[in-house]
Amino acid sequence: MAKVYQFMADGFEDIEALIPLDVMRRGGVDFKTVSITGSLLVESAYGVTMTADMLFEDADFSDADILMLPGGLPGATNLNDHEGVREAMKRQAESGGIVAAICAAPMVLGGIGVLKGKRATCYPGFETYLEGAEYTAELCTVDGNVVTGEGPAAAFPYAYTLLAMLVGEDVPEALREGMRYNHLLA
Repeated sequence: MAKVYQFMADGFEDIEALIPLDVMRRGGVDFKTVSITGSLLVESAYGVTMTADMLFEDADFSDADILMLPGGLPGATNLNDHEGVREAMKRQAESGGIVAAICAAPMVLGGIGVLKGKRATCYPGFETYLEGAEYTAELCTVDGNVVTGEGPAAAFPYAYTLLAMLVGEDVPEALREGMRYNHLLA
């Protein structure tokens, strides 16, 4: 079973964290949320408190297929300020594992050098943090093992893209239909 860890910091964007969690779990992926706050409780940018599955200091990411970063402010800044998150993301990328970030969170990938020579997207206005990347302005951009999403409205295409990378296209297509996402595109 595919394994995904999503780092959670206070100030995370609700939709960008929970839509990928929902889509991946529906798709049969072992998806774990990892708090970097020192507490299992993490508060979103809009005051929703969620309980993470584990604490950063208790986690082992050696079995990760994907390490993910939701955006939001100050969530993305808090993730960027956490040296352990930066090191884990860099190790994952350098080993060929998938790293994913959405909205403002691609700043972490830019800051650790993962985006050099890659195509990437982010929330408009954060392009300057995509150090070395070609900015695409797409909802979701895949370049090798790096996946970036533009912002809250991109959470569904971002999540379906990542799920397809893990399990193939059949499962996400069935979910897109069952969740009525395809209906939005018609």
